[in-house]
Amino acid sequence: MANYANLPAPSPEGGLNRYLQEIRKFPMLEPEEEYMLAKAWVENEDSASAHKMVTSHLRLAAKIAMGYRGYGLPQAEVISEANVGLMQAVKRFDPEKGFRLATYAMWWIRASIQEYILRSWSLVKLGTTSAQKKLFFNLRKAKSRIGALEDGDLRPEHVEKIATDLGVTETEVISMNRRLSGGDASLNAMVGTDGDSATQWQDWLEDEDADQASDYEAKDELDARRELLAEAMSVLNDREKDILMQRRLQDQVVTLEELSGQYDVSRERIRQIEVRAFEKLQKKMRELAREKGMLANA
Repeated sequence: MANYANLPAPSPEGGLNRYLQEIRKFPMLEPEEEYMLAKAWVENEDSASAHKMVTSHLRLAAKIAMGYRGYGLPQAEVISEANVGLMQAVKRFDPEKGFRLATYAMWWIRASIQEYILRSWSLVKLGTTSAQKKLFFNLRKAKSRIGALEDGDLRPEHVEKIATDLGVTETEVISMNRRLSGGDASLNAMVGTDGDSATQWQDWLEDEDADQASDYEAKDELDARRELLAEAMSVLNDREKDILMQRRLQDQVVTLEELSGQYDVSRERIRQIEVRAFEKLQKKMRELAREKGMLANA
Protein backbone atom coordinates (compact mmCIF):
# COMPACT_ATOMS: atom_id res chain seq x y z
CA MET A 1 0.00 0.00 0.00
CA ALA A 2 1.11 3.57 -0.55
CA ASN A 3 3.09 4.83 2.40
CA TYR A 4 1.16 7.39 4.47
CA ALA A 5 4.45 9.04 5.38
CA ASN A 6 4.94 9.97 1.71
CA LEU A 7 1.75 12.02 1.55
CA PRO A 8 1.53 15.77 2.13
CA ALA A 9 0.59 16.23 5.78
CA PRO A 10 -1.45 19.09 7.26
CA SER A 11 0.07 20.49 10.44
CA PRO A 12 -0.44 23.45 12.75
CA GLU A 13 3.15 24.50 12.11
CA GLY A 14 2.91 24.42 8.33
CA GLY A 15 -0.57 25.83 8.26
CA LEU A 16 -3.65 24.44 6.54
CA ASN A 17 -3.51 27.11 3.83
CA ARG A 18 -0.22 25.76 2.57
CA TYR A 19 -1.49 22.17 2.67
CA LEU A 20 -4.68 23.00 0.77
CA GLN A 21 -2.70 24.80 -1.89
CA GLU A 22 -0.21 21.93 -2.12
CA ILE A 23 -2.81 19.20 -2.70
CA ARG A 24 -4.34 21.22 -5.53
CA LYS A 25 -1.21 20.42 -7.53
CA PHE A 26 -2.17 16.76 -7.89
CA PRO A 27 -4.17 16.24 -11.09
CA MET A 28 -7.61 14.66 -11.12
CA LEU A 29 -7.79 11.27 -12.84
CA GLU A 30 -9.76 10.50 -15.98
CA PRO A 31 -12.02 7.44 -15.66
CA GLU A 32 -9.84 5.25 -17.88
CA GLU A 33 -6.63 6.24 -16.08
CA GLU A 34 -8.25 5.57 -12.71
CA TYR A 35 -9.40 2.15 -13.90
CA MET A 36 -5.93 1.18 -15.11
CA LEU A 37 -4.29 2.36 -11.89
CA ALA A 38 -6.80 0.42 -9.80
CA LYS A 39 -6.22 -2.70 -11.90
CA ALA A 40 -2.47 -2.35 -11.42
CA TRP A 41 -2.95 -2.18 -7.66
CA VAL A 42 -5.44 -5.06 -7.45
CA GLU A 43 -3.53 -7.41 -9.73
CA ASN A 44 0.10 -6.47 -9.02
CA GLU A 45 -0.02 -4.50 -5.75
CA ASP A 46 1.70 -1.66 -7.58
CA SER A 47 2.25 0.87 -4.78
CA ALA A 48 2.97 3.71 -7.22
CA SER A 49 -0.49 3.28 -8.74
CA ALA A 50 -2.11 3.24 -5.30
CA HIS A 51 -0.20 6.34 -4.27
CA LYS A 52 -1.38 8.20 -7.39
CA MET A 53 -5.00 7.27 -6.65
CA VAL A 54 -4.64 8.53 -3.09
CA THR A 55 -2.99 11.86 -3.98
CA SER A 56 -5.53 12.58 -6.72
CA HIS A 57 -8.31 12.37 -4.11
CA LEU A 58 -6.70 14.36 -1.27
CA ARG A 59 -8.87 17.35 -2.20
CA LEU A 60 -11.99 15.21 -1.73
CA ALA A 61 -10.79 14.08 1.70
CA ALA A 62 -10.05 17.68 2.75
CA LYS A 63 -13.43 18.92 1.52
CA ILE A 64 -15.30 16.25 3.47
CA ALA A 65 -13.15 16.94 6.56
CA MET A 66 -14.16 20.61 6.45
CA GLY A 67 -17.75 19.50 6.88
CA TYR A 68 -16.82 18.27 10.37
CA ARG A 69 -15.13 21.42 11.59
CA GLY A 70 -16.17 23.07 14.81
CA TYR A 71 -16.10 20.06 17.13
CA GLY A 72 -13.22 21.55 19.09
CA LEU A 73 -10.69 19.23 17.44
CA PRO A 74 -7.59 20.25 15.49
CA GLN A 75 -8.57 20.56 11.83
CA ALA A 76 -5.20 19.16 10.77
CA GLU A 77 -5.94 15.96 12.68
CA VAL A 78 -9.43 15.67 11.19
CA ILE A 79 -7.93 15.95 7.69
CA SER A 80 -5.29 13.37 8.58
CA GLU A 81 -8.04 10.97 9.67
CA ALA A 82 -9.85 11.65 6.40
CA ASN A 83 -6.67 10.70 4.55
CA VAL A 84 -6.47 7.44 6.52
CA GLY A 85 -10.03 6.64 5.41
CA LEU A 86 -9.10 7.49 1.84
CA MET A 87 -6.17 5.08 1.93
CA GLN A 88 -8.41 2.32 3.26
CA ALA A 89 -10.81 2.98 0.39
CA VAL A 90 -8.04 2.74 -2.20
CA LYS A 91 -6.80 -0.47 -0.63
CA ARG A 92 -10.24 -2.10 -0.96
CA PHE A 93 -11.44 -0.47 -4.20
CA ASP A 94 -12.61 -2.86 -6.91
CA PRO A 95 -12.58 -1.18 -10.36
CA GLU A 96 -14.81 -3.90 -11.80
CA LYS A 97 -17.82 -2.79 -9.74
CA GLY A 98 -18.52 -0.01 -12.25
CA PHE A 99 -18.35 3.12 -10.10
CA ARG A 100 -15.68 5.76 -9.53
CA LEU A 101 -13.27 5.72 -6.61
CA ALA A 102 -14.63 9.02 -5.26
CA THR A 103 -18.10 7.50 -4.80
CA TYR A 104 -16.66 4.55 -2.89
CA ALA A 105 -14.13 6.59 -0.91
CA MET A 106 -16.63 9.04 0.57
CA TRP A 107 -18.00 6.35 2.92
CA TRP A 108 -14.56 5.35 4.17
CA ILE A 109 -13.50 8.98 4.64
CA ARG A 110 -16.60 9.89 6.64
CA ALA A 111 -16.41 6.71 8.71
CA SER A 112 -12.77 7.39 9.61
CA ILE A 113 -13.52 10.97 10.63
CA GLN A 114 -16.57 10.01 12.68
CA GLU A 115 -14.68 7.30 14.53
CA TYR A 116 -11.97 9.83 15.38
CA ILE A 117 -14.51 12.37 16.62
CA LEU A 118 -16.33 9.82 18.74
CA ARG A 119 -13.05 8.62 20.24
CA SER A 120 -12.20 12.20 21.14
CA TRP A 121 -15.45 13.26 22.80
CA SER A 122 -16.07 11.83 26.24
CA LEU A 123 -19.74 12.82 26.13
CA VAL A 124 -20.38 10.64 23.11
CA LYS A 125 -18.35 7.81 24.62
CA LEU A 126 -20.75 7.86 27.55
CA GLY A 127 -23.87 8.58 25.53
CA THR A 128 -23.92 6.05 22.74
CA THR A 129 -27.58 5.95 21.77
CA SER A 130 -28.50 6.58 18.15
CA ALA A 131 -30.40 9.73 19.16
CA GLN A 132 -27.41 11.19 20.99
CA LYS A 133 -25.13 10.53 18.04
CA LYS A 134 -27.69 12.18 15.78
CA LEU A 135 -27.73 15.22 18.07
CA PHE A 136 -23.94 15.35 18.15
CA PHE A 137 -23.56 15.40 14.37
CA ASN A 138 -26.71 17.36 13.49
CA LEU A 139 -27.09 20.12 16.09
CA ARG A 140 -25.64 22.91 13.95
CA LYS A 141 -27.92 22.10 11.04
CA ALA A 142 -30.93 22.01 13.38
CA LYS A 143 -29.98 25.42 14.80
CA SER A 144 -29.58 26.86 11.32
CA ARG A 145 -33.02 25.65 10.23
CA ILE A 146 -34.75 27.58 13.04
CA GLY A 147 -32.49 30.62 12.87
CA ALA A 148 -30.81 30.02 16.23
CA LEU A 149 -27.43 31.34 15.10
CA GLU A 150 -26.50 33.51 18.08
CA ASP A 151 -23.68 32.51 20.44
CA GLY A 152 -24.34 31.28 23.95
CA ASP A 153 -27.26 29.31 25.33
CA LEU A 154 -30.30 28.59 23.18
CA ARG A 155 -33.65 30.18 23.90
CA PRO A 156 -36.16 27.82 25.60
CA GLU A 157 -38.37 27.60 22.50
CA HIS A 158 -35.35 26.65 20.37
CA VAL A 159 -34.27 24.00 22.86
CA GLU A 160 -37.76 22.52 22.86
CA LYS A 161 -37.95 22.50 19.04
CA ILE A 162 -34.55 20.84 18.55
CA ALA A 163 -35.21 18.25 21.27
CA THR A 164 -38.49 17.30 19.60
CA ASP A 165 -37.04 17.16 16.09
CA LEU A 166 -34.02 15.04 17.07
CA GLY A 167 -35.71 12.84 19.66
CA VAL A 168 -33.56 13.77 22.67
CA THR A 169 -34.17 15.52 25.97
CA GLU A 170 -33.95 19.28 26.37
CA THR A 171 -31.14 18.79 28.89
CA GLU A 172 -29.11 16.91 26.27
CA VAL A 173 -29.64 19.71 23.75
CA ILE A 174 -28.47 22.36 26.23
CA SER A 175 -25.41 20.32 27.27
CA MET A 176 -24.39 19.48 23.71
CA ASN A 177 -24.82 23.07 22.54
CA ARG A 178 -22.54 24.34 25.32
CA ARG A 179 -19.88 21.79 24.39
CA LEU A 180 -20.01 22.61 20.70
CA SER A 181 -20.34 26.40 21.00
CA GLY A 182 -17.39 28.68 20.49
CA GLY A 183 -14.06 28.28 18.80
CA ASP A 184 -15.32 28.31 15.21
CA ALA A 185 -13.27 30.34 12.80
CA SER A 186 -15.09 32.54 10.31
CA LEU A 187 -16.30 30.71 7.22
CA ASN A 188 -15.26 33.75 5.22
CA ALA A 189 -11.60 33.50 6.23
CA MET A 190 -9.44 33.42 3.12
CA VAL A 191 -7.42 30.37 2.08
CA GLY A 192 -4.44 31.53 0.07
CA THR A 193 -3.54 35.02 -1.11
CA ASP A 194 -3.13 34.57 -4.85
CA GLY A 195 -5.65 37.13 -5.99
CA ASP A 196 -8.42 35.56 -8.03
CA SER A 197 -7.31 32.07 -7.05
CA ALA A 198 -7.78 32.72 -3.32
CA THR A 199 -10.77 30.95 -1.81
CA GLN A 200 -12.74 31.09 1.43
CA TRP A 201 -13.04 28.33 4.03
CA GLN A 202 -16.68 27.90 3.08
CA ASP A 203 -15.64 26.92 -0.45
CA TRP A 204 -14.11 23.77 1.04
CA LEU A 205 -17.19 22.80 3.02
CA GLU A 206 -18.90 19.51 2.40
CA ASP A 207 -21.86 19.42 0.03
CA GLU A 208 -25.07 20.34 1.85
CA ASP A 209 -26.64 17.17 0.47
CA ALA A 210 -24.24 15.11 2.61
CA ASP A 211 -25.73 14.38 6.01
CA GLN A 212 -23.31 13.08 8.64
CA ALA A 213 -26.13 12.06 10.96
CA SER A 214 -27.83 10.07 8.21
CA ASP A 215 -24.54 8.39 7.36
CA TYR A 216 -24.05 7.35 10.97
CA GLU A 217 -27.64 6.12 11.28
CA ALA A 218 -27.21 4.13 8.06
CA LYS A 219 -24.11 2.49 9.52
CA ASP A 220 -26.04 1.64 12.72
CA GLU A 221 -28.86 0.16 10.64
CA LEU A 222 -26.42 -1.87 8.54
CA ASP A 223 -24.80 -3.28 11.68
CA ALA A 224 -28.23 -4.18 13.08
CA ARG A 225 -29.22 -5.95 9.89
CA ARG A 226 -25.99 -7.91 9.86
CA GLU A 227 -26.66 -9.08 13.41
CA LEU A 228 -30.20 -9.98 12.40
CA LEU A 229 -28.93 -11.99 9.42
CA ALA A 230 -26.41 -13.87 11.54
CA GLU A 231 -29.10 -14.78 14.07
CA ALA A 232 -31.59 -15.81 11.38
CA MET A 233 -29.09 -18.13 9.72
CA SER A 234 -29.64 -20.56 12.58
CA VAL A 235 -32.93 -21.63 10.97
CA LEU A 236 -31.01 -23.26 8.10
CA ASN A 237 -29.32 -26.63 8.11
CA ASP A 238 -25.65 -26.87 7.15
CA ARG A 239 -26.29 -27.64 3.48
CA GLU A 240 -28.83 -24.85 3.05
CA LYS A 241 -26.54 -22.40 4.82
CA ASP A 242 -23.55 -23.32 2.66
CA ILE A 243 -25.45 -23.15 -0.62
CA LEU A 244 -27.09 -19.82 0.24
CA MET A 245 -23.76 -18.35 1.33
CA GLN A 246 -22.06 -19.39 -1.90
CA ARG A 247 -24.96 -18.29 -4.12
CA ARG A 248 -26.08 -15.00 -2.52
CA LEU A 249 -23.91 -13.86 0.37
CA GLN A 250 -20.41 -13.52 -1.07
CA ASP A 251 -18.81 -11.41 -3.80
CA GLN A 252 -17.73 -14.32 -6.00
CA VAL A 253 -20.94 -16.20 -6.77
CA VAL A 254 -20.55 -19.97 -7.23
CA THR A 255 -22.46 -21.41 -10.21
CA LEU A 256 -25.19 -24.02 -9.95
CA GLU A 257 -22.95 -26.32 -11.99
CA GLU A 258 -20.11 -26.08 -9.47
CA LEU A 259 -22.42 -26.67 -6.51
CA SER A 260 -24.10 -29.63 -8.20
CA GLY A 261 -20.64 -31.18 -8.45
CA GLN A 262 -19.86 -30.44 -4.80
CA TYR A 263 -23.08 -32.06 -3.55
CA ASP A 264 -23.49 -34.67 -6.31
CA VAL A 265 -27.03 -33.59 -7.16
CA SER A 266 -28.59 -31.90 -10.19
CA ARG A 267 -28.38 -28.18 -10.84
CA GLU A 268 -32.17 -27.97 -10.50
CA ARG A 269 -31.94 -29.53 -7.04
CA ILE A 270 -29.34 -26.94 -6.01
CA ARG A 271 -31.63 -24.18 -7.29
CA GLN A 272 -34.56 -25.59 -5.29
CA ILE A 273 -32.48 -25.73 -2.11
CA GLU A 274 -31.28 -22.17 -2.65
CA VAL A 275 -34.81 -20.81 -3.15
CA ARG A 276 -36.18 -22.70 -0.15
CA ALA A 277 -33.30 -21.57 2.07
CA PHE A 278 -33.77 -17.96 1.01
CA GLU A 279 -37.50 -18.11 1.77
CA LYS A 280 -36.82 -19.63 5.21
CA LEU A 281 -34.22 -16.96 5.93
CA GLN A 282 -36.54 -14.13 4.90
CA LYS A 283 -39.33 -15.47 7.10
CA LYS A 284 -37.04 -15.82 10.12
CA MET A 285 -35.59 -12.33 9.62
CA ARG A 286 -39.09 -10.82 9.52
CA GLU A 287 -39.99 -12.65 12.73
CA LEU A 288 -36.84 -11.45 14.49
CA ALA A 289 -37.25 -7.91 13.20
CA ARG A 290 -40.80 -7.80 14.56
CA GLU A 291 -39.67 -9.13 17.93
CA LYS A 292 -36.92 -6.49 18.15
CA GLY A 293 -39.26 -3.68 17.13
CA MET A 294 -37.48 -3.15 13.80
CA LEU A 295 -40.55 -4.02 11.75
CA ALA A 296 -44.02 -2.81 12.55
CA ASN A 297 -46.12 -4.94 10.26
CA ALA A 298 -44.63 -7.87 8.38
